[in-house]
Amino acid sequence: MKGFAGNCKTAIIWLTIAHCICDIYGGFINPLMPFIAEKLGFTMALATVIVAITQICSNMLQPLFGFFADNILKRFFIFWGLILASTFIPMAASAPSIYLLILFMILGCLGGSFFHPQSLGFVNIFSKNNYSENMGVFVSLGSAGFALGPLLAAYIVQTIGLDKVCYASSLGLTCALTMFLFVPKLSATEKPPEHKNFFNSFKEILTEKQMDYLIMVAMMKSLVTNSTCILLPFLWKSMGYTPFYIGFALFLFVFAGAVGSFVSPFVEQKFGSKKIIYFSMWATFPMMVLFALTYKTMPVVSMCMFGTIGFTTMLAQPVTLVWAQKILPKYKSIVSGFINGFCWGSIALLLTGLGAVAEKFGIMNVLLVLTFIPAIASYYVKFLKEN
Repeated sequence: MKGFAGNCKTAIIWLTIAHCICDIYGGFINPLMPFIAEKLGFTMALATVIVAITQICSNMLQPLFGFFADNILKRFFIFWGLILASTFIPMAASAPSIYLLILFMILGCLGGSFFHPQSLGFVNIFSKNNYSENMGVFVSLGSAGFALGPLLAAYIVQTIGLDKVCYASSLGLTCALTMFLFVPKLSATEKPPEHKNFFNSFKEILTEKQMDYLIMVAMMKSLVTNSTCILLPFLWKSMGYTPFYIGFALFLFVFAGAVGSFVSPFVEQKFGSKKIIYFSMWATFPMMVLFALTYKTMPVVSMCMFGTIGFTTMLAQPVTLVWAQKILPKYKSIVSGFINGFCWGSIALLLTGLGAVAEKFGIMNVLLVLTFIPAIASYYVKFLKEN
């Protein structure tokens, strides 16, 4: 028993490290997209469509991968997910055509979709106790990786060139091999859950009212994160900022989000889950107003405000995940796929025309409208039942 407990702790450590590295690749493309677009000769409108398509193709499938992950309890998804993400996302930066760019991005994002539902379910299984704390660290390290991604990608581009980003694949491939050695198989210790019917499983999840509210919360967080991280690099490039500046800005946003995820369990203990979610949803709009008022004349102030938006948005992420898994504990990976993937894909579907709208009405005007939507939707948080 003691040996198994030690294996569980080691597994959580390596799953968390792998989550950090997998999400490093998730943060690669956004800061580079304006420069890839310039290289291949397409517009911001088309760039946002490409990003949206890849997210739809990958994130919308996370609940499906979560269903299989819950039922087979093998390491297939976490292992090959990291390999796909670390191989193809860096290759996208040096794609010689728009078609290969889309193909590489889809394959790389599919890797992230493989990895996330099963890894979140495995953290639940291996935690036994202290689940909220483990999930907070797991999510925050993923956010930290997502923050480091833009910084690392921008540094590589600015120092050795766009075509050399593919060198970064070695980090993920090494981690995948190490994780395979230290994350144990579960077949001998865990019984797969009894939810073999795909449609019945999804019906049970989507007809649970509390899950519907939590999915709405996750979609609102995704709306803020997606829209800002897609559009603001184009705004900063138009103002003459370098790739490294843009990468640092996105690093600050997501790193602040990682801090928010890390402190989330402690804030939850003090104020409760509902208050964290409510604050996370309504507070981003006034912060975006302050950003809009300062980004031209007070860039340091605006950058601090941008980071604060990231902190506030991600503050509720671990709370939302843990709450969802407590509501439907037998669907650990599927529920994680909905909260962590399907919601992102759904928002990406809605944002396919975001670039064209931003070109017509202005990037800041569009972002102000989009951050106002979660503030309105925060009304529905009152229907959540505190767990």
